[in-house]
Amino acid sequence: MDSGSPTSSKEKLQSWLHYYEDLGIRAFYRDRAPQQVPMEAGPSMTKQKEREAGGVVAVAGGPDAPTHTATPKLQLTGRGPSLFEVAERVEGDSLARICGDLAGCTRCKLHHRRTNIVFGVGNPHAELVFVGEGPGHDEDLQGVPFVGRAGQLLNQMIQAMGLSRDQVYIANVVKCRPPENRTPEKDEIATCLPFLFRQLTEISPKVVVCLGSVASQALLNTNKSISHFRGQWFDFRGAKLMATYHPAYLLRNPHAKPEVWADLKKVMALLGLTPPRGKRA
Repeated sequence: MDSGSPTSSKEKLQSWLHYYEDLGIRAFYRDRAPQQVPMEAGPSMTKQKEREAGGVVAVAGGPDAPTHTATPKLQLTGRGPSLFEVAERVEGDSLARICGDLAGCTRCKLHHRRTNIVFGVGNPHAELVFVGEGPGHDEDLQGVPFVGRAGQLLNQMIQAMGLSRDQVYIANVVKCRPPENRTPEKDEIATCLPFLFRQLTEISPKVVVCLGSVASQALLNTNKSISHFRGQWFDFRGAKLMATYHPAYLLRNPHAKPEVWADLKKVMALLGLTPPRGKRA
């Protein structure tokens, strides 16, 4: 056996704990234990219920391996928060505190060439939050998300929904501009994502709209292309999440605008919004 494995695992855990301490997070809790099978049920009755619930599973080792009765599956609805979901809930947190925690950030290599950290902007109690990929040139200079050409198109999309920019909240997965507007790398996303999750927890929106593949893949924790799930609803941290194309993509591919408008109409229907007559991005 490799005697170095436990040490490696311990070092990784210590690294994560130090990272969360930097965020002001020090309390961790175990998930709630799964409920046990009621003991009063007879053997035949228990086996029948297990078969109906798909409770007989194979032990690792192949299809011919012996079977045992699995613990009944827990329902996701109402389950206790996971370790990292709890960790992201900072006691006494606020958008101002999160912004302060990010001040002068040097946690990843993106800080070397940035001009400004681009935190987020909009209504701190918004029902609708748009999440993009990361700042571009104009955003880096101004410290405000979506102020370039793609931002102007996003403004038109928001107005077409019957809203104004100050009625929604706009943020990005990473807070610093990647060099030459390249796609953020995995370690950069992993470093910044906890801050975005804290923002979303504080805002507590009804709907989160992910703009583009990077934001969608990061929040949904998937490697699938956005074309596989664009326009579909997902449950996300007490909100509904939908992915659609990034405004920058629409500038290059205007033929995709009708698809995005169809997505936005689903969002409006869920929020009970009626677009102004004749409005469309």
